[in-house]
Amino acid sequence: MHPLFSGLSQKEIERLIVQCERKTFEKDDTILGKNEKRKGLVLLLDGVAEVYVEHEGYDEVLEVVQKGGLIGFSSLADFLGASKGGKEELVAVRAAERCEVLIIPFSVLSRLWDDPNVHDYLLTQACVRLKDVYVSLAEQIKQARKFGDSTSFVVPVQDVMIRDVVTLPPSATVQEAAKKMAATHISSIVVTDEQKLCGILTETDLVERVLGQSLPYNTVVERVMTKDVATISRFAYYYDALAMMIERGVKHLPVVDGGKVQGIVTFSDLMRKKNESIMRMIQQIDHADEQTLPKVKTAIYELLATMLRDQVPIAQCLNMITKLYDRLVLRCMALALNEVGNPPCRFAFYQMGSSGRREQFLLTDQDHFLVYESDEHVSYFAKLGEVIVHFMERAGYERCKGKMMASEEAWRGSLETWRDRLREWMVHATNDNLLLAQNFFSYRFVYGDIDLHRTFEQQIRGQLNRAKIFFFRLVEMERQNEIPTLDRPIRSIFGLERKTIDMKKEVLFPYHHSVQILGLIHGIVSGTPFERIEKLKEKQVLSPSFAKDVQKAAENVLSIYIRHKWNHYKANKQSSSVLSFTTMTTREKDELILSLKTLKQLQAQLFSHF
Repeated sequence: MHPLFSGLSQKEIERLIVQCERKTFEKDDTILGKNEKRKGLVLLLDGVAEVYVEHEGYDEVLEVVQKGGLIGFSSLADFLGASKGGKEELVAVRAAERCEVLIIPFSVLSRLWDDPNVHDYLLTQACVRLKDVYVSLAEQIKQARKFGDSTSFVVPVQDVMIRDVVTLPPSATVQEAAKKMAATHISSIVVTDEQKLCGILTETDLVERVLGQSLPYNTVVERVMTKDVATISRFAYYYDALAMMIERGVKHLPVVDGGKVQGIVTFSDLMRKKNESIMRMIQQIDHADEQTLPKVKTAIYELLATMLRDQVPIAQCLNMITKLYDRLVLRCMALALNEVGNPPCRFAFYQMGSSGRREQFLLTDQDHFLVYESDEHVSYFAKLGEVIVHFMERAGYERCKGKMMASEEAWRGSLETWRDRLREWMVHATNDNLLLAQNFFSYRFVYGDIDLHRTFEQQIRGQLNRAKIFFFRLVEMERQNEIPTLDRPIRSIFGLERKTIDMKKEVLFPYHHSVQILGLIHGIVSGTPFERIEKLKEKQVLSPSFAKDVQKAAENVLSIYIRHKWNHYKANKQSSSVLSFTTMTTREKDELILSLKTLKQLQAQLFSHF
């Protein structure tokens, strides 16, 4: 039962339904026109509808409404008597597929309004939908149009997917599949059983698993298809699909909704939708050599510029860019191993700093280290570390001024060497050793033997179990870097005419260290800040609501910081993390004030442990 009618008797429901109007709309029919007077709310009984805004002949979808959803929340202003009238509706609604709707007039809403559950439901939905969807996405569209771009990363998958999917049952032969691919000029076939996804068969599968293995042409598709298929919802966005393809290394994503295949998204279609140069960038990374490595940085920066311009959420932006940088680092690693030869024992390569936290957006300096199995092969890994640094420098990563790189003896070693090194940092917890430890514990496993990595982390956890003094010293150092609050007028903080804030030193570093130390205290030795927050929530160190608030606050701060740094880069200004309040919008100031309050509460929770 829908929340609007859940508190009524069957007789009362029937009496009210009679006053409502039931309608059917075919695909692309207009459900609500741009300037059409609203008679009430529209309940979507079946199908999918799109809320969109028109701009110079181009329709931009703001929201996709699914079965059970309500349409027309802006008309509540008329219902509540808060509208002065005479204002045109800015959005229209159309059927994305065949839709059954129930138009609930204001007269019925008046009857339902006295029910507190209905009252709360409508107000909650209205606040969420009108503020977070219409206002936010409308601002993104305005920003995108400002730069004259006709497409955006903020596009639903259903707008770019192919709906007429070519399918075959698992019992079909590979010969049938090959003939169907040739006839339809496609490079993949979705394998289904009554619309339920079973797998996918690509040209690569045919070459490697059929021709490469000399299998007969009557081999059934089920035997050679890829069964572990990455899928995506049609209600996800363009950037979600692109990020998943980069992460999984696939070029085809079946679109699944309600357990059934609704369409397919291909990498080439996404690239044609936005920019073919991005496809070339991916290919550049995978085939880069020493001469072409420097070109990759420029290509990634072009993608970053597009995403920032299109107002892609910072978390999604960092997710995609990090995957590209990881791909670049793995290419550097492959080139390095090709030069020095196969490793004589198991090893693991780790990145630290912003890359370790998955927050790198501009290529900065190198922060990484090597762990290997045995001290018998010191000379090989010394050479490997030097070559890794060389290729990463060619790719655009500067050498670390603090020499925190695998080319340095202090940042590579066997399991035993690293055990002794960490013991030294923990026992002799000087400020210098604490700074080394802070950077180290931002590590992220990037390449190498996964079992060795697990052994390494288990060794670290064992040492941390006896490190109470080390934790105490880390917290004491953080007490000297308390996150400021901006709850008074910005120009009069603490009675001073303060006009700037160092986002890196005063906000991001204290936030990172607070999450890091809380995690270490509770046995969480690695992971991005967001991953550690999730684990702290699971361990009930942070409440679910506070964990969510912290993540939101961190994302707001990162958004402001990244856009500030990117503007400096575009203007060829010297890089600085100092932000002037005069350059911020009122909205940014408000978000920063609230975000700093939340992050300061996180820091206070850390201090309360000691």
